[in-house]
Amino acid sequence: MKLNEIKDNEGSSKDRIRVGRGIGSGKGKTGGRGVKGQKARSGVAINGFEGGQMPIYRRLPKRGFNNIFASEFVTVSLGRIQTAIDAKKLDPKATIDAAALKAAGVIRRQKDGVRVLSDGELKAKVTLEVAGASKAAVEKIEKAGGSIKLLVAAAEAAE
Repeated sequence: MKLNEIKDNEGSSKDRIRVGRGIGSGKGKTGGRGVKGQKARSGVAINGFEGGQMPIYRRLPKRGFNNIFASEFVTVSLGRIQTAIDAKKLDPKATIDAAALKAAGVIRRQKDGVRVLSDGELKAKVTLEVAGASKAAVEKIEKAGGSIKLLVAAAEAAE
């Protein structure tokens, strides 16, 4: 085999259909668009239109709302914190807060704070200072001999 003999396998690529290039091409005149009407013209976008039938987004009832004042926390599992400690990215003796987690690459951005969840195991004795934590996470941290300070609870108590 020589470099000048290399070619694609038979049928591996199709030729582009040249639309609207005469009756003999099989895609001439209307170019596969049918005849007349809105959809035969250019610039048509009738998304959600169901031919006059009441569209589904109007048939179904509206439900719920989006609270613009809700806090959005970054979630971090205990397993992820332990992995960072094992990789020597986090110092278990120092207080672990949102800034430390960000510096270690555990989280990307702080948003409204960090919430710790109980997925995974925590072996290290750590001191955490975070916005929130699940009950199971608090139990696991205290079982490992560590402590946790919740910032959101302190902020709510101050109000």
